[in-house]
Amino acid sequence: MQEFDDLVTLMDRLRGEGGCPWDREQTPQHLRGYLLEEAYEVVDAIDDGKAAPLREELGDLLFQIVFLARIHAERGEFTIRDVARDITAKMTRRHPHVFADSTAGTSAEVLRQWEDIKRREKEARQAASGGAPGSALDGVPRSLPALLRAERLGTRASRAGFDWTAAKDVLEKIEEEVGELRRAVQDEGAPRIAEEFGDVLFALANLARHLGVHSEGALQEASDRFGRRYRRMEEELARRGSDVAKESADELDRLWRQAKKDEAASG
Repeated sequence: MQEFDDLVTLMDRLRGEGGCPWDREQTPQHLRGYLLEEAYEVVDAIDDGKAAPLREELGDLLFQIVFLARIHAERGEFTIRDVARDITAKMTRRHPHVFADSTAGTSAEVLRQWEDIKRREKEARQAASGGAPGSALDGVPRSLPALLRAERLGTRASRAGFDWTAAKDVLEKIEEEVGELRRAVQDEGAPRIAEEFGDVLFALANLARHLGVHSEGALQEASDRFGRRYRRMEEELARRGSDVAKESADELDRLWRQAKKDEAASG
């Protein structure tokens, strides 16, 4: 595709002799933060639901991918064409119901087949390298947002057969973990409190998985609601010539409830 080739050529120019001093100084470690930022901006554009911002943000993310591939090409390790070739081959292998003679009539069957193919690929790599057997949890990045990582770990364990039977079982686990957190708050020090608090969050993330709720997105929406309601409260206080610091707890609670009612009435 000419447009993609033009982007690769542009990157070659930026990194080459006489190119951009800043671009020439960058390393994968330098670009790590930019890559994460661009990925989050893509997610924001998806949530916004407008095509033009998403198109722009996808371009910014693609630029980071081409940038990283160029640096590794300079080291003689791989090129952007290797990246494209590898992912095409991987997706072809993992969709045998499309590109070969396998069958998968539902999304659940596709996922089971996908995990089985991944497992066999991993076993083949380990056998070739003489490495020890891996874990079903391998491949979940530690750098993922914590709630998303908890969901992914739970999903991997579930596909291996380790999971609660139903959402009600997870709710019982949450109640147990909250009880342990309550006891830690009453009787123990900060390290134990942090541990129990983490257990509650982990259980909640797995409840989200059982309910079909994206925990990271749900928390983002809850934060958005909090922000809208708090600003409504601030605006009301500003009209009175007051602010949050000057009001009693009872009055702030009343204003908060009113902000919730106003938001519900406005849709």
